[in-house]
Amino acid sequence: MTVAEEADKYGLHRVGARPTLASYLRQTWERREFIYELAKARVQKQNQQNRLGMIWVVLKPTLNAIMYGVIFGVLQGNKAAEDFPVFVVIGVFLFEFFTSSMNGGAKSITGNQALVQSLSFPRLSLPVAQITQNLLTLMPMVLVMFIYSMILGTTPKWTWFGIIPLIAIFTVFNMGVALICARITVHVRDFTQILPLVTRMLFYTSGVLFSVDRILNEWPWLVRVFDFHPLYQTLQLARGMIMNNAEYEPIAWLVVSIWAVVALAFGLIFFWKAEERYGRAN
Repeated sequence: MTVAEEADKYGLHRVGARPTLASYLRQTWERREFIYELAKARVQKQNQQNRLGMIWVVLKPTLNAIMYGVIFGVLQGNKAAEDFPVFVVIGVFLFEFFTSSMNGGAKSITGNQALVQSLSFPRLSLPVAQITQNLLTLMPMVLVMFIYSMILGTTPKWTWFGIIPLIAIFTVFNMGVALICARITVHVRDFTQILPLVTRMLFYTSGVLFSVDRILNEWPWLVRVFDFHPLYQTLQLARGMIMNNAEYEPIAWLVVSIWAVVALAFGLIFFWKAEERYGRAN
């Protein structure tokens, strides 16, 4: 009898071996309290390090919205979207959630090497904790986003509640992106140096600051490409539900949902496949 067969006979398993995907997910779920407490502690620590504390959570995207709104509002002139201030606020606030998820997810493993190397737990817990942290941060941002919208002349309506399922879908999508970035960064540490460029490119090509129909109306084929752009369609849904005169195509719900499911499924399997490599010295 081989050593492997003898170990299997007594239920012994190799240290750090990758469990089955079902077992992996179950182990992560069993640590849900740890994940939440870790996320909450990080939010509190982040706020304590700043003199203005929690105010920076909404102050940063607010300043970005003002800066980009003024600059791009002038540059676009009469091509700017209707209710442009509200248009920009919604775009910047929700895109901030995506950016923090992608960048935070990329560093979730490499930035916690001491924890990864000293304790045995499903490494999936770390990206999940990062997304949970970002979701906790997003909650006050959404509230302030609605307040800004009303100050800028938007009338409250029942469709505002549609932001809840939209954020749920967007969170699933961001989770998938975070898992993909987390594994890539483990293999290629320089990936974090490329991410700011990727983030900036997505910011300027996702309709955060411009209306595709107005800016790209001379290239109808390019406008059709945006019908399948997950970030753009997410922003279109949010604007359609919040703004007074904005509209969205109902098919957008299907587009963002498919992107979310595919991103999470691929990201989960992609991340799980390298479970045994996390924590090893490169």
